[in-house]
Amino acid sequence: MRVFFRPRAAAAPAAAPPRPVLALREAVPPPMPRPRPLTLPKAAERVIPAAAKLAVDADMAAVYRGLPGGGGGFPGYAALAELCQCPEYRRPAEIMASEMTRKWLRLVATGDSDAGAKAEKVRALTAEFQRLKVRELFRQAAEQDGFFGRSQIFLELDGGRTPPEELEKPLLDSPAKLGRGLTALRVIEPVWTYPADYNSADPLRDDYFRPDCWYVQGRKVHETRLLTLVSRPVPDLLKPAYCFGGLSLSQMMKPYVDNWLHTRQSVSDSVYNFSTSVLKTNMAGILEGGAATALWQRVKLFTQMRGNRGVMVLDKDSEEFAAVTTPLSGLRDLQAQAQEHMAAVTGIPLVKLLGITPSGLNASSAGEMRAFYDWVEACQERLFTPLLQRLLRLTQLYLFGAVDPGITFRWESLWSLDEAELAAARQTEAETAALYVGQGVLSAAEVRAGLVGREGSPYAALDLT
Repeated sequence: MRVFFRPRAAAAPAAAPPRPVLALREAVPPPMPRPRPLTLPKAAERVIPAAAKLAVDADMAAVYRGLPGGGGGFPGYAALAELCQCPEYRRPAEIMASEMTRKWLRLVATGDSDAGAKAEKVRALTAEFQRLKVRELFRQAAEQDGFFGRSQIFLELDGGRTPPEELEKPLLDSPAKLGRGLTALRVIEPVWTYPADYNSADPLRDDYFRPDCWYVQGRKVHETRLLTLVSRPVPDLLKPAYCFGGLSLSQMMKPYVDNWLHTRQSVSDSVYNFSTSVLKTNMAGILEGGAATALWQRVKLFTQMRGNRGVMVLDKDSEEFAAVTTPLSGLRDLQAQAQEHMAAVTGIPLVKLLGITPSGLNASSAGEMRAFYDWVEACQERLFTPLLQRLLRLTQLYLFGAVDPGITFRWESLWSLDEAELAAARQTEAETAALYVGQGVLSAAEVRAGLVGREGSPYAALDLT
């Protein structure tokens, strides 16, 4: 038997350790965000049944493919939910939702007929609204509308035991359909709902680009069983792409928040690196041979020992040490301006959103707050009033069996006078009343009755008899 031995290969020589190289780090600008194509959003898993066919959505997808990509597509509910973790996106939505429900509303009865019975109905309706937690749920809905651009409140009947075939039918305004009434109200995030059927062919009908039904985790629910809140609706052509929601406050703020975060980090980097140490030496000699290793050791030692007690050792004849500082005088203004831009797009005053009070002689934010409260009251009337009118109508039907048109609600004013302004207003009213009594327009008893009967009057406990 022959045994063959293969000669071993010669061992490769050990690689020399890499020589230190003085590298320059190039400042790379942040990558530009990719444009979002205008496409139909995909529903979350199990929201749409597997057997469901969305023919109209397929038609809209063909339309979107023919549009030029402008980068303004819907970011998706997953991306918007991720933005909710950032305070720059979360706080504006929370402030708007809190202000819209801070003073809330007051149920009132109008008309002179049967005032006692109407007052009893108002007390029953007030208690029912408190049981259903209407105020808190509308605050949650307004908050989600700021996060996602849409929110829905489900009207639960019969303890949530409504059969699926009944959920597809309209909820008519009749005592027979309501039965024992509303069990609860459920706020549903828009990620769990998807439009089922909508009219995209006849603009002359009321349901044009308005879904008749919604898929809610695989179940089809008629739109009359949902109170849908959309504060910033988009054009009809974009509604399918936005899942029939609107433009969220987070999406509107994103360019401004991105600028603010980038500016804040840049200012922080400038403050951290405002002073740069410079060693002036013979670079030609250092880059030859092994002198670069010694230089790096010196730099590393200086960096570790840097401080008030650190010492830098230099060659007396061939080296020089200096410190170059960056001026920081204008960074504060640039950072403040980038922060104020976020308040501009939200419409919320700086003192409310950021806690920044106006500076200067006789500076006041009362005018901005008054304009902000006027805008919030307009949003209450535009967004909440139609939904609350229907809820009030349904509540009267299952409580009383009929709707009393004399029972309605009024929004409480968000603006209130301080103690000095209130005292000045009362003094003006007292002088006016004295003038009317002196001229015989009113009597003292009538003025007294007006003081006692006024809501919130400090004289309400007086006995007129």
